Amino acid sequence: RKNRPRTIPLPDVVLDGLATHLSAWPVGPTGLVFTNKREQPISRTTFSDIWRKAAGPLGISSGDGFHQLRHFYASLLIRHGESVKVVQERLGHQSAVMTLDVYGHLWPDSDDSTREAIDAVLNNSPVSAACHEVVLQN
Repeated sequence: RKNRPRTIPLPDVVLDGLATHLSAWPVGPTGLVFTNKREQPISRTTFSDIWRKAAGPLGISSGDGFHQLRHFYASLLIRHGESVKVVQERLGHQSAVMTLDVYGHLWPDSDDSTREAIDAVLNNSPVSAACHEVVLQN
């Protein structure tokens, strides 16, 4: 619907898997990597069927569907410290607000880092002394 082209950097594990796939099933005249038996694009329904067959033995409920891969990808990026803007771009969201609405709860809490930031400044003797002098002068 609103999908727009975007570039997704592929990690080595994906490139290796793709190379293995292409060695077994080379790209045909359509130029598509993944096709059905008639060398046409795989339909969403067909992919959903394939996904369910693969997900079932892994204990993923059939109702979770292909969209779980997007959630997994997003949560993995967030877990490894990627910014809201990076996750937004990778998922193709229209805005960072949309990304935050869906995935905001996955970013780590900032309580510890904000405490550490204040401690780093106020526990620094020269900075702390200068702050106290300013307060005392006012």
